[in-house]
Amino acid sequence: MQDAENLSRERLESLGNSGELDRVRRAIDASPPVLKELGISADRAAELLATPFSGLEAAGSRPTELEAIVLAVGRPPLVVRGGEVEGKFTLGESFPPDTGDRITAVEPLLGSVGRVEFRFHDMAWGGTAWVIAEEADHLLVATNRHVAQIVARRTFRGDGVFMFSPSNLPYGAQVDFLEEVDADPDPDRVFAIEKFTYLADDVSADVAIGRIARPEAGAAHQLAAFDLADGEDEDVVAVVGYPARDSLRNDPHQMERYFQGLYDVKRFSPGKLEVAAGVSSLSHDCTTLGGNSGSPVIRLSDKKVVGLHFAGRFAVGNAAVRASTLRAVLDGTVQTRVTGTELAAPERPDGAHDAEHFEGREGYDPDFLQVAPVPMPATPDGVALSRPADATDERPFELRYQHFGILYSGALKSPVLAAMNLDGAQTRPQKRGNDKWFSDGRLPAEDQLGKEDYDDAAIDRGHLIRRAATNWGATEAEAKQSNDDSFHYTVASPQHMSFNRSTHQWLGLENYIMTNARTHGFRCCVFTGPVFDGSEPELKDTGSPIPLNYFKVVTMLSEEEGTLGILRLHATAYLLSQGQLIQRLLIGQGDTESTEGFSFGGFRTFQMRIADLEQISGFDFGPLRDADPLARRVAQMASEGPAPKPVIIVHSPENIVL
Repeated sequence: MQDAENLSRERLESLGNSGELDRVRRAIDASPPVLKELGISADRAAELLATPFSGLEAAGSRPTELEAIVLAVGRPPLVVRGGEVEGKFTLGESFPPDTGDRITAVEPLLGSVGRVEFRFHDMAWGGTAWVIAEEADHLLVATNRHVAQIVARRTFRGDGVFMFSPSNLPYGAQVDFLEEVDADPDPDRVFAIEKFTYLADDVSADVAIGRIARPEAGAAHQLAAFDLADGEDEDVVAVVGYPARDSLRNDPHQMERYFQGLYDVKRFSPGKLEVAAGVSSLSHDCTTLGGNSGSPVIRLSDKKVVGLHFAGRFAVGNAAVRASTLRAVLDGTVQTRVTGTELAAPERPDGAHDAEHFEGREGYDPDFLQVAPVPMPATPDGVALSRPADATDERPFELRYQHFGILYSGALKSPVLAAMNLDGAQTRPQKRGNDKWFSDGRLPAEDQLGKEDYDDAAIDRGHLIRRAATNWGATEAEAKQSNDDSFHYTVASPQHMSFNRSTHQWLGLENYIMTNARTHGFRCCVFTGPVFDGSEPELKDTGSPIPLNYFKVVTMLSEEEGTLGILRLHATAYLLSQGQLIQRLLIGQGDTESTEGFSFGGFRTFQMRIADLEQISGFDFGPLRDADPLARRVAQMASEGPAPKPVIIVHSPENIVL
């Protein structure tokens, strides 16, 4: 607290040397309305200004309180009410005599500045946006990159896509062009940000551009784009935005004195521009707080925006992006960092393989472990499987590839099960280049997705089986064929980006199990598939669901305890999920504790009993139920005391039960 008082005293001394304190004294004689907001009378303010800094404590005050008065009078954050700026004619000698009239001229444009609000996010809102340009059917709004990044991420194209919440709902954003003091909510003045057409990378100017719909013709409230112009030093400007409580960067006691708890509403903060040659950002001394991020810096002489506010500290200083940089962003000529993704060759067009291409493929081998068979599981009731053109009586629904087989549903346009054989002793890594994806001619093309269905940067083509795991064989050609076979749309499942950020433990399961001393050899059989429960979002209008849960069952051989090398099946089951299915399972087993604060969060890997996986997925894994070490461990512990939860969160491979 003492450091804050000392810094405040230093700033007051500087203001006194510049003559600002004298100007504030004269302005107080006019009883500006901002003093009422501070809860102080003009007489008390004049008394404190006449008190030496060293005598403030004896006068019942402190330097921070006096500084708040000086700033409130000299650089007031004026309240906007009913579209008009209150107190605009009481600004004092710090501004030209006609400043109030100039503010009146700007007021018709204030309705084109709004608050950026979020959907399905813990933060209700995060900054300010304003109309920067007009398109044929839309308007463009400007805000800061760091505001947009709360709910969106940049793609390799330079635009932004909305991320997903922990509950699998896509974040969203909207601009409320009202949010004034005492104003009733008006849904007609709230416009959804349809997408971010530009989202700067982290080494470029702090800019994001969003697209919103135009107001309907004849609507009572219309929006207009601000003109842009570069500013000059000492230009009289104003920042229009939504100051928010910002105690992390600013003294909370000073904030409360200055804003009297009146945050999150539209304010008009006049000040002056400070332009330094040779830098891409400019400075201003308008009063701002965190919610002003993205605010326009408006020059009062011609109502043009000279900058986009992006950073500041109360009573210290502010920074803004120049108008010329904003114009370059709109024109598409802004210089941005070129990433490795952007340097990569354009994605290759899709290809197609006819049925003859797959001649000789044997698919999944249920006798791969040699000691005991591992048949494919029976699929859930009601799932319509597609019959490939090369179907056999023994395998009527299997799409046979090198080292793996796929059960596919044309109705879902999705693989239902991937069954893979893996021999870790014959691994032959394959380099990955500019991959080309293919349709499989053994099924109708209209039953498969294609490149055009994955044009949303938030959705990836996810290999249902781990691509690198297929890269094995007695020869290099065998491994390459298996790798190439994995690039068919029948092997891919739509995955949103929050899934792909959370797969580290999931992808390494097979390698860990194969190399663990509890298992025998380096061969394993892996079953992977989506778990559909009807809550999945649809991939555009394709009819294909985007899975929110995936299972994996890894089967190897292990030596039976207490025997002299007798081998038996060893099978473990896993679920990649945000937890909803796990909670539902536990509640169904009578575990009421699971209703008391179960944490869903992001995607995590869970180990579970095969029998429980059968219950939630509808698959029947047959003999593998009796080869489950987790089931045996749970049963043993239940016989000795309270039954443990039959689910393990896999924070690292070491806590897997093998």
